[in-house]
Amino acid sequence: MVFYNPPLMELIALPAFDDNYLWLLHDGAQALVVDPGDASPVADALRRLGLRLAAILVTHHHGDHTGGVTALHAATDAPVFGPARERIPEPFTPLAGGAQASALGIAFRVIDVPGHTAGHIAYVADDVDGAPLLFCGDTLFSGGCGRIFEGTPAQMLASLDALAALPANTRVCCAHEYTLGNLRFARAVEPANAALAEHERHCQALRAQGRPTLPSSIGLELAINPFLRSRQAAVRQSVQARTACASDEVAVFAALRQWKNEFK
Repeated sequence: MVFYNPPLMELIALPAFDDNYLWLLHDGAQALVVDPGDASPVADALRRLGLRLAAILVTHHHGDHTGGVTALHAATDAPVFGPARERIPEPFTPLAGGAQASALGIAFRVIDVPGHTAGHIAYVADDVDGAPLLFCGDTLFSGGCGRIFEGTPAQMLASLDALAALPANTRVCCAHEYTLGNLRFARAVEPANAALAEHERHCQALRAQGRPTLPSSIGLELAINPFLRSRQAAVRQSVQARTACASDEVAVFAALRQWKNEFK
């Protein structure tokens, strides 16, 4: 009897601009790309690896996530999926929480994660080569979260809660290499967090070798990310010692985000 083993997927973080990552997932023949703000790195990778682009996933409308969509769609005819409540280059399939996008034989569930932008979405696959996979755009970063441009602190906290509820082994594919700066802030918030100090040393070594600090994992972020830990006593006390704020969880989270905005 012959058993068919599906091809393993390769996940590649394509650098773009100053600190973006355009995530490319492929099976050796076909690929999908997430948030292609620039078409050139994607086209180069497709050519170099001999891949056909099968889908383009977009998390939100900012230009560094959508700038390459039109050129890639024109060159490959790959279908584009994006948030239903935001302006994305046409044509695209509009998606909102509870919907599904399928590419490379993988079903991605859509989660609404407003906060950074009003209609931001994330994509999660329950099993890609043995572990869940999350493309979260600018909502969740390693050690941090996105700035709140169009939503509210309450929305961002709820969005992060939705992502934090995913399995601990979920790989977290953030859209920017912000990790070292985020971890420096996280240490100011939680100086006694040993897991945070250890991870910072690990990430410093990765960057010294020119390697990405991503993907992260939900389990790791729950241990080191102050924005997923804003209800923890140590984080709450640190925020309240710096800022006179109400004790409710949204006010603490809002003060934590404002602290990060001003952090040097």
